[in-house]
Amino acid sequence: MKRITLAWTGASGMAYGTRLLACLLHADCRVDLLVSQAARIVARQELDLVLPSDTSALAALLTGRMPGGDLRVYGEKEWFAPAASGSNPADAMVVCPCTMGSLAAIAHGLADTLIERAADVMLKERRPLILVPRETPFSLIHLRNMTQLAESGAVILPANPGFYHRPASVEQVVDYIVARVLDQIGVTHDLIPRWGDVPDV
Repeated sequence: MKRITLAWTGASGMAYGTRLLACLLHADCRVDLLVSQAARIVARQELDLVLPSDTSALAALLTGRMPGGDLRVYGEKEWFAPAASGSNPADAMVVCPCTMGSLAAIAHGLADTLIERAADVMLKERRPLILVPRETPFSLIHLRNMTQLAESGAVILPANPGFYHRPASVEQVVDYIVARVLDQIGVTHDLIPRWGDVPDV
């Protein structure tokens, strides 16, 4: 069972994060979900999704909506979570969606929250770290922080969907980005047709 750390921060684009979680669980992954307080606000604003502050209640809610896999949920200050130590790193970590504040903290080695510490662990242990910022335009500060992270081994995967597959719904636009994330962490999927593939007739 592939173990993935997934972090939800307070950037717009919570639909990317929830769809990614559903796909990881469907693929029978173990997911350690880290949720910031700001992410709870965005989930309510964008999806009318109320995320309980109690992590056990949140895990039960999400598992009921997204069957499969093995979901474990941790709060911002749960320092005994596996993701907090290099002695127990996940196979990969994804921050989706990723705020520019979280990105900056990770770029500069801050570890004031479990999300920041978990990302720091992935970098120091040379494990895959994928950040999915949803911001536009990028300031020079944003770009420099992203460059620093890319030089440190992280993958910067902005939520910039392609349209060659002619999406007919918001869900298909979301799936484009989720598919690219799944490709980066080696989880198989059939969310979108691949470039150059000949469809069955």
